Amino acid sequence: MLNLLSILIGIVSLVIVIPAQIPLLGWANWIALPLIAIGIGLGQLSSSRGGRNFCLVVGLIAAVRLSLGGGFF
Repeated sequence: MLNLLSILIGIVSLVIVIPAQIPLLGWANWIALPLIAIGIGLGQLSSSRGGRNFCLVVGLIAAVRLSLGGGFF
């Protein structure tokens, strides 16, 4: 159950992160990062690791975009 919840949080985060790849919308990644952290935590508590790994990939995409944009843009 926690794995499913982690996957759902990861999908919501991905919906936020995808438009944040557009220039000047990078601030949306800062909104997605706490959601991603919650998804990783829930995925870690479950017996399956699929949700955690999905949230880690979404978090990596957001972190790379933030580092390329200087943290804000």
